[in-house]
Formats: sequence, structure tokens, C-alpha cells
Amino acid sequence: MTDLAQDIAAETSTAESAHVIVVGCEKGGSGKSTTSMHLIVALLRLGYRVGTIDLDARQWTLTRYLSNRATSVQRDHMTLPMPRHFFLAPSEKVNREEAQAEDRIRFEAILGKLTRESDYVVVDCAGTDSNLARLAHSFADTLVTPVNDSFIDLDVVAHVDGRTGEILRPSVYAEMVWEQRKVRAKRDGGSIDWIVMRNRLSNLEANNKREMGEVLDKLAKRIGFRQAPGFSERVIFRELFLQGLTMLDVFDQSQRSGNARPRMSHVAARQEVRALINALQLPEREARGA
Repeated sequence: MTDLAQDIAAETSTAESAHVIVVGCEKGGSGKSTTSMHLIVALLRLGYRVGTIDLDARQWTLTRYLSNRATSVQRDHMTLPMPRHFFLAPSEKVNREEAQAEDRIRFEAILGKLTRESDYVVVDCAGTDSNLARLAHSFADTLVTPVNDSFIDLDVVAHVDGRTGEILRPSVYAEMVWEQRKVRAKRDGGSIDWIVMRNRLSNLEANNKREMGEVLDKLAKRIGFRQAPGFSERVIFRELFLQGLTMLDVFDQSQRSGNARPRMSHVAARQEVRALINALQLPEREARGA
């Protein structure tokens, strides 16, 4: 363990240190960045200082989201809370060991800075396995893994017999989480609270949905994670991306401007965000101001 990692471990062991939330899943299109953005804005609107790290060097979705948000502030004169943001691409060194060492130094430097200056730190990982993603997972206090409500995406968590529904073995990703849990425990004695959230739930009760729930219940006990409700497929989430907004911002702006009441779909979407925040059971922090 590096000296910087020891410093971070010491800082995160205190009662009022930054709580690190990592949003990770080794599959693209699961809603990681949408989840990250709503978590970030929810915490900001509660008065917390939030630091953010984007590790998805291929897409930079969270970074573009926040850039759009900054544009809305400057161009449209909107009052929107902003996090302290960093984006980090993997090392370009050819030698693997040198690249991993550089990744670690840069990541720990950024995380250390945000840990000192924030109440919460949210890390958005790429949808692929990487050294940076594994490193981020090892520093997570809370790990959120969004999965789409289908057996195709369930393969991210575990391999299941398609005929019997029997759990065959944990997935490569689940094994990676287990390894990083051991790394975390060895480094500072801490633990990772792993939450799997089911995104894009169908509004219709279907056999597939019920069977998915039954398998997840079994997996939760065997692999060691909690479940949380996710977000339904809503056009509004995609529309808001271009402005860097979330449903929480929509309601706030509506109240400020005195516009007509939000549509029912907006109300339902906001309730989904609230349900997720409640399900995460994040530790309370004394808000130190934005």
C-alpha cells in the first residue's frame, strides 16, 4: 500500500470523512452515468459538498453531462449546484506495471484531494474491466451496480442456468468485487456495501420480471449484496441530458419560475430518485456547505 493510500485510509476512518460512492458495472448502457448524476445532484441539493470522478475515458458521459450543466448555468442563468469534478484517463505507458503504478498515483492523488474537501465522492466507472475501475472499487464505501431488468444483464452478476434458473457461479465482475472487498479490508479494515439496482423496470407484471426478482433474491444472499429499485425507461432522462439537468432540478426550476405543475411522469421519475436515495442508506454527514 502506498503512503498516499494510507493517508486516504486514515482520513476515511474518521467519523465525518467523505463517503465514497462508486457506480460500476461491466456492461455499457446500464444507466451508470444517469444514476451517478442523480446521486450527485440529490446530495448537492441536501447541502453537501460533492466531489466527482469520471473514469469512462471512452464515453466521458458524466463529464459531458456536467459540461452541459455548466452551460445551462452560464447561458440560461440557471441556479444549479455543481460538484468539484475530475476526469481521469488510463495511463498510456506501454509497460503494464508502470501503467498500473501511474494509474494508482494519479487516482489516489485525486481521491485524496476530494476526500479532504468533500462530504461525498461519487466515482463513475466505465462499462469495462480496467485497472482504474478495480482501484476505484477497492476504495468504495458504497458500490452501486445498475443492471437492466433482463436475464441478459443479470449475467453481469452471475451465470444462471437458462432452463432451471439455478445459479451456476458468480460472474467475473462479482469475483472482482469480492477481490476488491478483500483489498479494502486488508488496507484499512473497511467494508463495501454493495447495492444492485434494477433499472428500466417494466410497468407491466411479467413472468420474466418475477423470475428475475427470485434469482436476485438468491444471489443477494449468496454473493452478498443488497437490492434497490432503479429507474424506469423514461424519455425525460434523455431529454434532460442536453441541459445537464435531473428531475430534482426540474422541480426546483418549476417552483422558482412559477410554471405549471410538473406532469405525472415527472412526479413518478422524481419518486424513483427518492426511493433510490433512501434504499442506499447512506450515512448522515454534517453538511459543510457547497
